[in-house]
Amino acid sequence: MKVLVVGSGGREHALCWKIAKSEKVSKIYCAPGNGGTEDLAENVNINPSDLDSLGNFALENNIDLTVVGPEEPLVNGIVDKFKEKGLKIFGVNKKAAQLEGSKLYSKEFMEKYNIPTAKYKSCNTREEAINSLEEFNYPLVIKADGLCAGKGVLIVNTKEEALKAIDKIMGEKVFGEAGETVVIEEFLEGVECSLLCLMTKDKIIPLETARDYKKIFEKDKGANTGGVGCFSPNTILNKELEDIIREEVFENIKIGFEKENTDYRGIIFIGLMITERGPKVLEFNVRFGDPETEVILPRLKSDIVDIFEKTINGTLEKEDLKWREEKCATVVLTSKGYPSKYEKGKEIKGLEKLDKDIIVFHNRTKTENQKLYTNGGRVLSITALGNTIDLATDKVYKNIEKINFNGMCFRNDIGN
Repeated sequence: MKVLVVGSGGREHALCWKIAKSEKVSKIYCAPGNGGTEDLAENVNINPSDLDSLGNFALENNIDLTVVGPEEPLVNGIVDKFKEKGLKIFGVNKKAAQLEGSKLYSKEFMEKYNIPTAKYKSCNTREEAINSLEEFNYPLVIKADGLCAGKGVLIVNTKEEALKAIDKIMGEKVFGEAGETVVIEEFLEGVECSLLCLMTKDKIIPLETARDYKKIFEKDKGANTGGVGCFSPNTILNKELEDIIREEVFENIKIGFEKENTDYRGIIFIGLMITERGPKVLEFNVRFGDPETEVILPRLKSDIVDIFEKTINGTLEKEDLKWREEKCATVVLTSKGYPSKYEKGKEIKGLEKLDKDIIVFHNRTKTENQKLYTNGGRVLSITALGNTIDLATDKVYKNIEKINFNGMCFRNDIGN
């Protein structure tokens, strides 16, 4: 069968890598792909937001299955458009994608269906947002309502910082229309946990857990990023916490979708904070996380194409998911300056020197004249399996020493 993967990051490279292991698959396309996906797939120069061109390509090339990586095409209705054309596609429909497309919708959904989360207030004007600050203690969280590529969440420690954040989002409009509404939220203390699940009909089936590192600097300092490191499994999740999450989060999500008449088939990513008061939901995403995908898929033994197809037709069972005992870790190499201004076009050297069991997922790279160059803020996800998380991270860091590009940055404390 022919498979089209939509997207251009490390998540999409990981998806291509896993799909390529399926005996069912004869050809993979990736739109638009990157310097790493071209080793597994035929890159197609179509922007993920160009839904009509993607649909036409799928029809003209007899694509049997399309897998959507990023959130924007899901929020814009790619699944609905493909289904109208009679095309099979893995991902949630436009109605379900509101759960990530609007932080306000997500918070209202959680409040309405008793899903534990932080106290919040939504504000449509700068004046309303400033006045609402008096209802919260510091630190607090200020979020742009819409999609911001993982950068629309600001944590502030003082009123001065809060005012600057509000001006940045609502005055300077650094996130464009996504910041027309802001959500001010109680800051939760605890340990973060990423829980990716497959949802089909009335079933939520968790994948293996992961721990993502959002802050750019070591010891969780500095600005939020799209994620600069990850490991799986997340050891904080014990059976007691799993039972609470199943009862207070999973069951209430299912009740909510049933009452909202939402047919949810695809990935539901639950970002959790494990607090002293129990697990609280920070956010929902409607697609694979990045870099969580890079540490979860190497641990998956099952054929991912089978899993996608069973999710689409509603027959997926927990037993369909088989996992390796090995742990997995990834460290993201970033361009100097990320997540703010950074340079592109720096030649990447040393990948040919890496150990054979190291997996390199490309986030933002491009190939020119048979040389590999940086092409974004997050550049490469250096990934390894090991019998323990420590062994996996040790492998990663030993091999990072062999890689070089001008301005290369990374955290040294992933897994600690």
